[in-house]
Amino acid sequence: MKLGLVFGYWGAAPRDDYIPLAQEAERLGFDSVWVAESWGNDALTFAAWVAAHTSTIKIGTGVVQIAARTPTATAMAAATLDHLSGGRVILGLGVSGPQVVEGWYGRPSNRPLARTREYVDVIRRALRRDGPLTNDGVFYPLPYRGEGASGLGKPLKIMVHPLRTEIPIYLGAEGPKNVAQTAEIADGWLPLYYSPYRREVYADQLAAAKPGFEIAALVNFAVTDDVASGLWPVKATLGFYIGGMGAKGQNYHTKLMARMGFESEAEKIQDLFFAGKRDEAIAAVPDDFADEISLVGPPSRIAARLEAWRASPVTTLLVAGRDAQQLRQIRDLVHG
Repeated sequence: MKLGLVFGYWGAAPRDDYIPLAQEAERLGFDSVWVAESWGNDALTFAAWVAAHTSTIKIGTGVVQIAARTPTATAMAAATLDHLSGGRVILGLGVSGPQVVEGWYGRPSNRPLARTREYVDVIRRALRRDGPLTNDGVFYPLPYRGEGASGLGKPLKIMVHPLRTEIPIYLGAEGPKNVAQTAEIADGWLPLYYSPYRREVYADQLAAAKPGFEIAALVNFAVTDDVASGLWPVKATLGFYIGGMGAKGQNYHTKLMARMGFESEAEKIQDLFFAGKRDEAIAAVPDDFADEISLVGPPSRIAARLEAWRASPVTTLLVAGRDAQQLRQIRDLVHG
């Protein structure tokens, strides 16, 4: 079981401890460190900063939003970062939801599966440099021949010779069709929340995954004698994502919670959140659900619950370590 350190995205400004924590994770033998973007900091600049201050740990983007860049722009960034980091990049991609895609990026959010498939294909072919790049797809035609085109565009081949022509691509996915496509076209999967106690939820979708397929699952970790208090931050995050990250009927997180056996609870959380009752929405998150996707409690409890994760298809546990002591606790419990 590998370990990854998750930074996520910034709030108003970057924290002062990002680099010391990344360096400590590297010293402790963590496999990867992950950075993200939403509608604030961008992930690729963040990733370059972390890569510049480390030497062996892999740098993952969890996730780069597809609507933010054309696939060729993402291929350029990935090739550049892979060279500068010495081949340590894991390119995590995700579509985000309609509120962000249309509200922030000003792009259409329809047909996310087909859009993702074409995006990944263009990136892979760009990095392989088999010849000047063309694409007859619906979403990212190359050369562009649509409205406003000059007609002067011609197929081009990326000038940089990628350090690795097969940079690993992981996809953030939640819906059944999206996860099935991820298992087909990607090298790994980034589930936002995964329960090792409910492996049947995604068993059919993952059955077709190729050998070596990676699953890097976010796990909330806290060593504490008070399990209920330790789960409260988990419930706060779940309340926000399930209640507010999407419109009514168009929230992937709400639908996932329902598929995992908590349909009525998911609807209640969303209703409370939309009614402006955020504290009540958080309180409505079942402790059992928060506990299943977490490793919270005294060391003996965490060690026992780790067995369910080891028996699952998950290959990497992604944890948001707050300080060096916690990173050592995680390392010792998982690898000790």
